[in-house]
Order: sequence, then structure tokens, then C-alpha cells
Amino acid sequence: MARELNRLQTIEQSMVKKFRKELWAPFLTAVNQYELIQENDKIAVCISGGKDSMCMAKLLMLLQKHSDIPFELVYLVMDPGYKEKNLRKIKENAEILGIPITVFSTNIFAVADSQSHAPCYLCARMRRGHLYNKAKELGCNKIALGHHLNDVIETTLMSMFYSSKLETIVPKAKSENFEGMELIRPMYRIKEDDVIHWAKYNDLEFIRCACSMTERLALEDTDLSSKRQETKNLIRELKKENPDVEENLFRALHAVHVKTFPGLVLGKEKHDFLEFYPDGLLPEDKK
Repeated sequence: MARELNRLQTIEQSMVKKFRKELWAPFLTAVNQYELIQENDKIAVCISGGKDSMCMAKLLMLLQKHSDIPFELVYLVMDPGYKEKNLRKIKENAEILGIPITVFSTNIFAVADSQSHAPCYLCARMRRGHLYNKAKELGCNKIALGHHLNDVIETTLMSMFYSSKLETIVPKAKSENFEGMELIRPMYRIKEDDVIHWAKYNDLEFIRCACSMTERLALEDTDLSSKRQETKNLIRELKKENPDVEENLFRALHAVHVKTFPGLVLGKEKHDFLEFYPDGLLPEDKK
């Protein structure tokens, strides 16, 4: 007779069995394809308290348990000024998921909330800086963020629609301001809907954006439809006619035909296709 699993065991089993195709397989593919983890890495797993970062933390924990490659994990929760109920919810979920979190406090919400111009941008930059600092203090050489496939394709479309450029977020990147530190995104190939389905299946409820500014605007009945939400809605509409639209957009980012574009940016230099039109060579090929 098979022994009954406790809640933590059921959650872990669901990741590698029931949601193997949706979560575990694309997670492993990203780790291997983009070479995100090397031997003896010490990775700061950055947990905001939302579904994505919590899911990422659990996936990395399971990988560490079963991997032949030795690496360390530190589970960082930065408190930017959460209300007590939100911080309590994060701690409760961490206990449910068996994640030994390290919490440290900052005043990011207070600083960002005092800015009338681009408070969300300021908040994001400050969060990243504090996470890098804390990770370095703890001897980590990498930080892991919970961006998923939908973040990637939404960012790509938003850059085109609102910034007049074609760019996206990459699976890993070296820090420009913190020498020796690298950022990795293990959820890069996982779809947001699959994270949501996993959470619902396990009756898990996570905090959303706990920003005081967002809460205030909601109370004032202000229109909260962000550019990202507009992009999400667009993709959702396109999926009604083409169920593969998310996957197609994502695959397109791995099959960029640079020579079919009339202009490109290499480093900080802008180039026109006429520069390489005569012989078909890109600027870097001619060096």
C-alpha cells in the first residue's frame, strides 16, 4: 500500500509528474540550453512573494536535490516596505513550500512612492541594486529572477509598440555594476498560465504586486491597465485564432534573420543595411 504524501511532498511531486511537461521539462531545458548553472555556483534565488518567484525557488530546490552538479542556493526575500499581512503571507507560503528564506528590509516603497515621475522604474532599479548587494554580501556569484516566457514576449512587443526598437530580455546577463555577478532566468521557457495552473492545483495563493502606490490607485478607482496588461490582452486575443502564438513569438527570438532588417544596433553603434548590402557582410564581419 502506497504511503500517503504530505502537502509539501504532493506539491513537489506535482512539479515533476503532473506538470512535468509544463514546468519541470522547460525548466531543465532552459538550465541546460542557456548554461545557467555551473559547478560550485552560489545562487541567490530572489523571491518577491509572487507565484513566479516561488515556483522558481521550488524548481531550483528540486534541481539541487537531484543534480549531479554541486551548487548552493540562498533564498532571498527583500522587504521593500510590505504591509505586515503581505510579509506574513510570504513567510507562510515559504513554510508550506519548505523554502528556508532569508528576509532583509529596505525602504524602497517609501522612496519610490515619493517620486511623481516613473516610480515603478525607480522601484525596479532599486530592487535590483539591493538584491545584488545582498547577494554579493552573502558570497553569491549569481542571482536568479523569476521572469517567464510571457515576460519575454511581452517585453519584445512592448519595446516595438512603445519604444520604437526591437529588444527583449535574455536568459542570463553579466552585471555591469557588480563585478563577477551574473543574472539568470531559469523560468525563461515556462508559460505564465502553467504557473497559474500549478498554483491552483495545489491550492496555493500568493501575493500580487503589494506596492502601496498600486493599492492607492485601486482605492481611487483609477484605470490600472498598464502597457504590459494591454500587451497581455492582445496576445490573449491573438491566441483565440492562433493557439501557438506565444510559442511562435518565443521561437522567433531564437531565429532572428539580422540581414532582413533595414537597421541594427551593435553595442552602442547604429548601422544601416546599406553598409553591408553590397557584399552581404555585417559590420562585425568586415573587421
